[in-house]
Amino acid sequence: MHILTKTIAMPLGAVALSLLSSAAWAQHMFDALPPLPRVAPLMPPTELRSETQGEIRFKSSSPYDLDVLLNQPAKAEATMGMGKLFLPKGASEKKQVPAMVVLPGSAGAIPGRENETAQMLADNGIAALLVDNFKPRGISEEMPYALKIMGTSEFDAVADAYAALKALNKHPAIDGWRIGVMGFSKGGIAARMSMDARIRDKLAPFIQPFAMHVDFYGPCYALLQSQKTTGSPLLSFRAGEDASNDLVACAQQEAILRKAGSDVSTVVYAKAGHDWESDKPREMTNRPYLAGCTIEFNDKYFPVLNGQPLIPAGAQPDRQTRYQIRVQSGKALGDCVKVGYIAGRDESARSLASKQLLQFLKARFEM
Repeated sequence: MHILTKTIAMPLGAVALSLLSSAAWAQHMFDALPPLPRVAPLMPPTELRSETQGEIRFKSSSPYDLDVLLNQPAKAEATMGMGKLFLPKGASEKKQVPAMVVLPGSAGAIPGRENETAQMLADNGIAALLVDNFKPRGISEEMPYALKIMGTSEFDAVADAYAALKALNKHPAIDGWRIGVMGFSKGGIAARMSMDARIRDKLAPFIQPFAMHVDFYGPCYALLQSQKTTGSPLLSFRAGEDASNDLVACAQQEAILRKAGSDVSTVVYAKAGHDWESDKPREMTNRPYLAGCTIEFNDKYFPVLNGQPLIPAGAQPDRQTRYQIRVQSGKALGDCVKVGYIAGRDESARSLASKQLLQFLKARFEM
């Protein structure tokens, strides 16, 4: 894997934001957060027929943290999973098609990325279920970006992914043996974490696992020490000018996944930044990210930073408590919180990634 580096001239405003980073920025961002919204009222799952597409509902849960997911899954709050299903033309019970679960980034589905990717997959004979991690948990488009980051966790997204897998297995026009998962940014973290056999065994033990996993520039600050994966392969897409992705840390995580039983391939676009599919032009953002720190998990599955658990022993498993704990631990991250990374549309990376994604999926789905 070749990684090219170059010096990047940062606008004055971005420099100022970088100077504001660390403890001061973390304190400012987390102090401004409102209370966690309640999950949306539960509704019956959508009855799936051969022709069903568009908005669908399915049963999910909100574990919020890894220890709840693995140790106390029954205490994860019941949540109504939601998503938009894109079905290829001609799909039917007699002509079943493969499918991908698509997980959005921390800002949700952005113009140019998730919906467009799902439609591209459907146009190429692959169904796509674009999951909404936010609306079922009471988070709307108008709410602050920081609340979107903290109000839903990567483990909520993992729970949604497996809930979507179970739902798609009930769709008559979809081949349950050929369902994969992919995600962008925070969704990429979830797509990668869902490879862990312990997680699959808790969330969907009685159906076949995801056939493949695809991670589009999911940050690698959290080290999930997988001893065993489901055995399904991973394809990672990364960018050389995306500071939110530590390429060395990502390579280390991918090496762990290989050792744990999965084939892992990585593509790095040396001159691209984050969100290269976005309709927004390339720019230096003012968004926060974590860098220079690695969050590990102890034997109780609590996150640990520099030897200190970020969740106190005996913490209650409910979402509101865990949200408040994560907000407080966010303040403690201090200099781990950085501000500003390059993001925005890159036509070259977008075109190449689409081609390489389809090539990977069609080969694995034997299309």
